[in-house]
Amino acid sequence: MGRMHTHRHGKSHSIRPATLRAPSWITQSPKEIEELVVKYSKDGLTPSQIGIKLRDQHSIPLIKPITKKSMGEILEENDLKPDMPEDLENMVNKAVGLQKHLKENKGDNRNVRSLELIEAKVHRLSVYYKRIERIPKTWKYKSVVAQLE
Repeated sequence: MGRMHTHRHGKSHSIRPATLRAPSWITQSPKEIEELVVKYSKDGLTPSQIGIKLRDQHSIPLIKPITKKSMGEILEENDLKPDMPEDLENMVNKAVGLQKHLKENKGDNRNVRSLELIEAKVHRLSVYYKRIERIPKTWKYKSVVAQLE
């Protein structure tokens, strides 16, 4: 998210592998890697959890250089693409959790602001996903929230 609503100048993050070639130690074929992605997705893992599992258990740093496809493309080809992108869903869930909290803790005015910030991010992200047609143009934050409550 960068420094959207904060004053931190944090730069410390793990860095993804820079080479776009498949590392020499990988024994799996592109097909086998795709099958792993599909299997984990069916086990209910999110795309980022699948990435972590491939990295930690199979020493596969990035699937794209090997399979020439992104995780999203593999999931799409196998009709496993979730209705909502993972980052958007995480944010919506976070907002809903905070809303519940604020209903129960009426005096907690400090977190009203946090909710506003999350909702602003949800809105901005959803505009982007509508533009690239990743979610329907009719998608509404409010109706998603209503379903989750």
